[in-house]
Amino acid sequence: MKPAVDIIVCFLLWSGLFFIFVGTVGLIRLPDLYTRMHATSKCDTLGTGMILIALMIQIGHYNEVIKLIIICAFIWSINPLVTHVIGSTAYIRGEEYVPNTFFKDCYHDPYPGREELGRGDVNA
Repeated sequence: MKPAVDIIVCFLLWSGLFFIFVGTVGLIRLPDLYTRMHATSKCDTLGTGMILIALMIQIGHYNEVIKLIIICAFIWSINPLVTHVIGSTAYIRGEEYVPNTFFKDCYHDPYPGREELGRGDVNA
């Protein structure tokens, strides 16, 4: 039974490292803030989750597993939230995106700060 557990742990660790590596490459290679933000948020959440699950399987002690579950829940809940806040702040500030890309403005209602910036619809 132990070799099967070791194989599962190795698979989860290498998969987690792969996703973190892909997110890092996306951060370096992608052209604008929005695509970089998408690559890093998805890959970091998935990669760290897989690594933490591998640690939970490997350790097996109740107290340490509870701590890792709390860390995993914190990462899975905070990472998408922070990514959304960064994206909406960049949108409000009028951050440039790659030309000739599909961009749908789904913020039809005025948002706070649009009047102070002195511009209407960013994409009009």
